[in-house]
Amino acid sequence: MAKKSPSVHRTALLAGTAALLGLLTACGSGSGSGTASSPTTLPGTAAPATDGGTSAPATATDSATQSTGPSGEAASAKPSKTATSAAASGRCHTSELRASVGRNDPGAGQENFPIVLTNASSRTCTVRGFPGAAFVDASGKQLGPDPKRQSGSTPTTVTLAPGRSAWAGLTFSNPEVSGAHPATPAALLVTPPDERASLKVTWTGGQVPVSGNSSSVFLTVFSPGSGA
Repeated sequence: MAKKSPSVHRTALLAGTAALLGLLTACGSGSGSGTASSPTTLPGTAAPATDGGTSAPATATDSATQSTGPSGEAASAKPSKTATSAAASGRCHTSELRASVGRNDPGAGQENFPIVLTNASSRTCTVRGFPGAAFVDASGKQLGPDPKRQSGSTPTTVTLAPGRSAWAGLTFSNPEVSGAHPATPAALLVTPPDERASLKVTWTGGQVPVSGNSSSVFLTVFSPGSGA
């Protein structure tokens, strides 16, 4: 057999090497189908994740309801004018009030006097509920038991601007009609709702029942005005 020349052998070796390289390139360039696909753009508005998608979503802060203070911390919302006024009002204290007893409005054997509290301070304040009351003699000794609260009275908050008044009813049976044991007080002590200190008012309403039958004295809750 005749031997191949060296040039023919070299040509065959180069051809085989080229075929092998072509085969390897074809195996590594495709997906499963053997066809290379170009990048696609998905629809939507979401921004890409910066850490592989593991970050928690950002929470929006409503600037209308929260502001940032000088230190960087969230500052609380300022209270409204209405809330500030309500907080500034508060109840009327004894030292801010002046007490008086209005004119009697008798009827059917009953004596009916308005106890009047007037705001003598420079601020607006409130009264709510029943007053405390007690008849006393010239020495300050109480005459008769404490007045009772009238059943069916519904307390309401009465707002008193400076100089404005509220009144509560003081009612009892005329001793001459009821036959109760009477006494003539020197003064009436009036305690505003939720207060401990009293206001002293000279009593000019005549006799009041202090013991015996029909000797109870009744009080109503405060209402706006002077009861006149």
